[in-house]
Amino acid sequence: MGGTVRQPTGRYGGRSAEERRAERRRRFLDAGLQLFGDTPGYRATTVAALSDAAGLSTRQFYEEFRSLEEVLAALHLQVNDWAEEAALAALAEAADLPLAERATAVFRAYAANVTGDPRRIRITFLEIVGVSPQMERQRLARRARWVDFICAQAATAVERGEAEPRDYRVAAAAFIGSVNGLLHDWTVGWVDATLDDLVDELVRMLLGILRPAPWRAASP
Repeated sequence: MGGTVRQPTGRYGGRSAEERRAERRRRFLDAGLQLFGDTPGYRATTVAALSDAAGLSTRQFYEEFRSLEEVLAALHLQVNDWAEEAALAALAEAADLPLAERATAVFRAYAANVTGDPRRIRITFLEIVGVSPQMERQRLARRARWVDFICAQAATAVERGEAEPRDYRVAAAAFIGSVNGLLHDWTVGWVDATLDDLVDELVRMLLGILRPAPWRAASP
């Protein structure tokens, strides 16, 4: 007999159906962060293994997600949201500082957030690459959001007389590609440096883009 399964809507154990579903979803995402971001990794994880790690059933999994890729997509967005929130919070605190100090504060906050948990950095820079055309579109869309972030900060620097007036979109795209590539290589052990070394190098790169050698900052 056809039809769809109706989700319960009443309260149970003092929690509504929506609250119980949110809790189940969180448990699946927590399990995905552990299995995808550590061992065995996204490609070696099964729905049964993820459900077992979450302490839930496969039936409950399919009530919340259509596939493991959907879990990975949700985690990728969540990890980027956390990093963006950290960067924006640092920017708000450093808003009145000179450009170099603002950039250092933002990148230190971003890098500390995304690398503070090895599982987050593995999901961001390793596990999502090459999964599917849909995941590639999401990855590139999120990268474009970071490009917009850099362009907005460049515009602010130009308004304050701290940077050369020009269109920064291509340069921002190149810079974000460098950020991703550097953090990826650092994650897999191809770059022997401390996190502070990485932040310092990224700040130097950004300042070189915003303030080319012949250019001089405007007087206050």
